[in-house]
Amino acid sequence: MKNILFPAIISLSLFIVGSAMNREPKAAVKTIYNFEVIDIEGNPVKLEIYKGKVLLITNVASKCGFTPQYAGLEKLHNKFKDRGFVVLGFPANNFRNQEPGTNAEIMQFCKSNYGVTFPMFAKISVAGADKHPLYVFLTEKATNPEFSGEIRWNFDKFLIDKTGKIIARFDPHEKPEDEMIMAAVEKTLE
Repeated sequence: MKNILFPAIISLSLFIVGSAMNREPKAAVKTIYNFEVIDIEGNPVKLEIYKGKVLLITNVASKCGFTPQYAGLEKLHNKFKDRGFVVLGFPANNFRNQEPGTNAEIMQFCKSNYGVTFPMFAKISVAGADKHPLYVFLTEKATNPEFSGEIRWNFDKFLIDKTGKIIARFDPHEKPEDEMIMAAVEKTLE
């Protein structure tokens, strides 16, 4: 019995290996432009619409000690938006339930308390097993070797250049109006 099954197993193994080798590999995600997200109103948005712009991507929350950074993000957005700069806000409820609201409640809070006009997106997960693919890309060593690492808290910020490459990361303690962030945005816009 062993002699009959052994050649069949080898043939099947060779077929599986051969089939796997002939498959086209999936294209590796190289920039943020490969992602589609949902805006805060429920509409799909391909991030490729931001090609040629400098972006600051940040995970935000409405009930956090860093929530006043919304004001700084709005000022930064307004200061540089005519030069091709955009802040992108991604609400996330990953840290101590500090973003429990619905998308509509989040947007109302942002507009009424901080006058937010920069693009806001639907609430996502930025950490854990259900981490959104955009944040997998932003935090994984394979796709972001220089600035990788888990999101530690709300208002972690990624600076993206005009080609979609991550060029800097700022932790939650660094405020949007800090000279370091302002200078980095200015330099990236040049």
